[in-house]
Amino acid sequence: MNILAAIKREERRLEKQLATIQHQLSGVRNAAEALGHSAEKKVTRATKRVLSAAARAKISKAAKKRWAKFRAQAKKALG
Repeated sequence: MNILAAIKREERRLEKQLATIQHQLSGVRNAAEALGHSAEKKVTRATKRVLSAAARAKISKAAKKRWAKFRAQAKKALG
């Protein structure tokens, strides 16, 4: 029953990790409370930034200009 012993060892290791993480979480929550902020607040997702069509076109045009300059310099260096 080597497998059973290995499973028990892994279980004890994970329990120890869980206790350590819970202790760390408790410390973080206590620090947040000491600063006057609730640690129970949910982390909210940032809203997705949306570019207008004009802004996308302007960025695209600038990128094409940069690449054209790069290609021209590369062609000049080779030839």
